[in-house]
Amino acid sequence: MVGKLKIGALEQARQPTVTDLVYDHLYRQVIENELPPGSKLSEVEVARVLGVSRQPVRDAFYRLSQQGFLLIRPQRATLVTHISKRAVMQAHFIRSALELATVEAAARCCTREDADILRVNIAEQDAAIRAGDKTGFHVLDDEFHKQICELSGHGDAWALIRDHKAHMDRVRYLSLSFGATSALNEHAGILHAIEAHDVEAAVSAMREHLSQIAKIVERINVSHPAFFEMEDE
Repeated sequence: MVGKLKIGALEQARQPTVTDLVYDHLYRQVIENELPPGSKLSEVEVARVLGVSRQPVRDAFYRLSQQGFLLIRPQRATLVTHISKRAVMQAHFIRSALELATVEAAARCCTREDADILRVNIAEQDAAIRAGDKTGFHVLDDEFHKQICELSGHGDAWALIRDHKAHMDRVRYLSLSFGATSALNEHAGILHAIEAHDVEAAVSAMREHLSQIAKIVERINVSHPAFFEMEDE
């Protein structure tokens, strides 16, 4: 007879590794243009400044390169990539396909508790704008979209979106100096449609919200032309 299966208690959520911390630090610096396109990075120098060994820096560099933030050149300095318009619009295509599906599902199944979670997020977005906290707003913006994926029952969709939106993130952050209030209002419209279980309105509001990226790219390209890849001109 097969013995009883012994299952231990669930472990607590995994604590961030040194690689995670290095990755998060460099990700924020690239997004916030503290490391603008064309910046040179060295494993040795980053390790020295952050007070860590070279291995977690090497691993973080690899993760960032896979997302399109860094160009790793063997035996030469690693470069922060320029923003690719093609990559932004490719990310928009993938994101739209997934988020239009998840917002449709969310509008069908949203509960009062779900709507309350989204409402709290929007209130925090408003507070971030009032405080001039662009980084905080950017994080809350992502969290709003992630929450919609989760309440739709398709939380894994956000992981796919996140892994494909590196260049889009950089453009979105640059747009917050002029577009945060508009994004907040669009989020409120999406929530209103979801809460009303108005599937058509929810999909339409999300489509309009995500479509703004094309206009944003052109505006940023005018104000920061050196940030973009030459072949995209």
